[in-house]
Amino acid sequence: MVKSIQINMTEGPILSKLLKFSIPLIFSSLLQLLFNAADIVVVGRFSGDNALAAVGSTGSLINLLVNLFQGLSIGTNVVAAHYFGANRKSELKETVHTAMLLSIYSGIIMTAIGVTFAVPILKLMQAPHEVLSLASVYLKIYFGGITATMIYNFGSALLRAVGDTQRPLYILFLAGIINVILNLIFVIIFHLDVAGVAWATVISQTISAILVVIILLKENEEYSLEIKNLKINMHIFTKIVKVGIPAGFQGIMFSFSNVIIQSFVNSFGSVLIAGNSAACNLEGFIYTSMNGFSQGALTFCSQNMGARKIDRIKKIVWISQLSIIVLGATMSGLFLLFGHQLLGIYTKSPEVIEAGLLRCKVIFTTYYLCGIMDSMANSIRGMGHSLMPVIVTIFGACIFRLIWLFTFFQIPAFHTPLVIFLSYPLSWTITYIAHLICYKKILKKS
Repeated sequence: MVKSIQINMTEGPILSKLLKFSIPLIFSSLLQLLFNAADIVVVGRFSGDNALAAVGSTGSLINLLVNLFQGLSIGTNVVAAHYFGANRKSELKETVHTAMLLSIYSGIIMTAIGVTFAVPILKLMQAPHEVLSLASVYLKIYFGGITATMIYNFGSALLRAVGDTQRPLYILFLAGIINVILNLIFVIIFHLDVAGVAWATVISQTISAILVVIILLKENEEYSLEIKNLKINMHIFTKIVKVGIPAGFQGIMFSFSNVIIQSFVNSFGSVLIAGNSAACNLEGFIYTSMNGFSQGALTFCSQNMGARKIDRIKKIVWISQLSIIVLGATMSGLFLLFGHQLLGIYTKSPEVIEAGLLRCKVIFTTYYLCGIMDSMANSIRGMGHSLMPVIVTIFGACIFRLIWLFTFFQIPAFHTPLVIFLSYPLSWTITYIAHLICYKKILKKS
């Protein structure tokens, strides 16, 4: 591997290295979002609002079921970055083989869970009848191919651990183009509708998985992959789980609260569901952009924790926070300014656009709060405290949202979509303040 692709995060200027790491990661995440965006745009334009609502309404459920195993990929990133920063080559190599085999097991388990429980959960979420059957088709195909997604996520996490965010970008650029082309072919030419966009997603993600495996196989470094050495090292597996399970559980709790919110949105009918789905997709572009710096904070703090450079970690935390505020506020302002036109990409319905704008006005004015909340949690996790962010998230975001929805929202005068959406910025603020207090206490003990 060319050394220039690696980033030594324990020395030298922080901002320039953070940008070098985060910008390719941001573009990678945006391209990955295009998988879902292409799905939603194509079905919204060529298959109608019910198909748009069906695909869009699956997002929170997919996140709920996938987040636990996504947490394990975060654990992989933290452990590998720690060993890389500490220059412990043999442990890094063991991490590669443990993680890649774990990705396969995770995918198989996810297929079984997703295919079995997706439809019953959709029913619990009060999905309308005209949406339920279409959503179930999409989910069964999506979860049937989830192993490829897990392989790519774990493989790219290993590359990120040593600072390589460039080649995952190239992979996703190719896969994104393929996904868009297949969407158009399957939906417009073969009229496969929801099933077509699901198959396009699975095929493109499979290509991503194959390419990241090829990269790891061809590496000559200490993190190269050798198929014959695929096995679970229990010591490293335990370290991955120690970080990953809490991170995954945090994601699950956030997704659970979002599923509850989605169920309340569903109660207002298919127009609000479709508008909410389109708005959520727009939000995703801003979130993944901010998340590039959040992931940077995670990996930078992990490498420096391995090198025991606490003072450098302090600088990393605040530089990543300021970067997120600037990026998040700028993008949110632009998206809010052109919200009507952007939502018009997803649907031609004026009612759906107006429904989407209601959510945009609440979220885009405060979205940077979500970004710095995640960044602070990842910084704490990178410093080796994996359980603390989970506890804070459960109380600061998840429980607060449930209390909000089952009390304040139930008052007839406040039983509106606007009150549902207000639960987001309020919970971000509470959770960020709690994370900040925890971070200060960790520094005093370091």
